[in-house]
Amino acid sequence: MLQVANALFIIGHLCIIIFTLFGWIPAKTRRLHFYIVLITAFSWVVLGFWFGFGYCFFTDWHWMVRRKMGIDSDPRSFLKLLVDFLTGTDVDAVLIDAATAATFALIFTVSVYLNVWKRGIHDSNLR
Repeated sequence: MLQVANALFIIGHLCIIIFTLFGWIPAKTRRLHFYIVLITAFSWVVLGFWFGFGYCFFTDWHWMVRRKMGIDSDPRSFLKLLVDFLTGTDVDAVLIDAATAATFALIFTVSVYLNVWKRGIHDSNLR
């Protein structure tokens, strides 16, 4: 059962990452994308105030499952685990965190622009 939960968390993480990267592109998914970005920002910043900046509750839940599986050497982030797995090396966590933060800041800005600023202009033009 823990193997299934671990696999589902990996799939969930990958879906969230891919959707965060590209979900702003189709107009139909922009609002959902905006909510996912806000939840991510809330977790990283607000919850991060108590648990450490960049805290992800989804990763925390995933790591709990992995600890029950006897895996207790997980890095701080799922992206670090993924990049290390894909490259077969131990990539610097600071580099991964910096790239993640920069990419997320860009995506956050795009999502706010498309969902708040640009949408607000179009909505006010319709009245």
